[in-house]
Amino acid sequence: MDTASVPSAERRVVMGKIVGAHGVGGMVRVDSFCDPPESLLKYKEWWLSRPGFPGRLTAVIRGQASTRGLLVTLADVNDRDAAAAMKGLHISVDRERLPVLSENQYYWTDLEGLFVVNSAGQSLGVVDHLFDSGAHPILVTQDGDKQRLIPFVWERVVLSVDQSLRQILVDWDPDF
Repeated sequence: MDTASVPSAERRVVMGKIVGAHGVGGMVRVDSFCDPPESLLKYKEWWLSRPGFPGRLTAVIRGQASTRGLLVTLADVNDRDAAAAMKGLHISVDRERLPVLSENQYYWTDLEGLFVVNSAGQSLGVVDHLFDSGAHPILVTQDGDKQRLIPFVWERVVLSVDQSLRQILVDWDPDF
């Protein structure tokens, strides 16, 4: 592959994570960050990466939803050992292939690293990552050694997101 045509990691959006092997034929179990989860399967090429590993492009052969996440067959993964070795890899898609979001919609990766302040002007840290609680996404902020879990509930908790200022304004007590 011509490296000039390879999108940089900054132009990719993390869409899921490989969480383990399934069966003996090389299928992987995937935790999709998409809504609905199976919409990740419409992308037939995924970038697989982890910290310290720049990533590699792989093809999705087939996939299906299950009660344990998505079950996916990837090119060049032919046995359980190869599938198990992929545990922990992040799945990314080139940003240009993703739909344009409506106002007040965000890809989680675009919120990571933003500063969080409450309406009283108190700093609540920097968004380290997000996760889905089942009811709504949770912002996990880091402020020195203090970690906060702030529900991403638009207009009730999250009042605004200003990507140009790299700031999220929330209605949240700093003692939580």
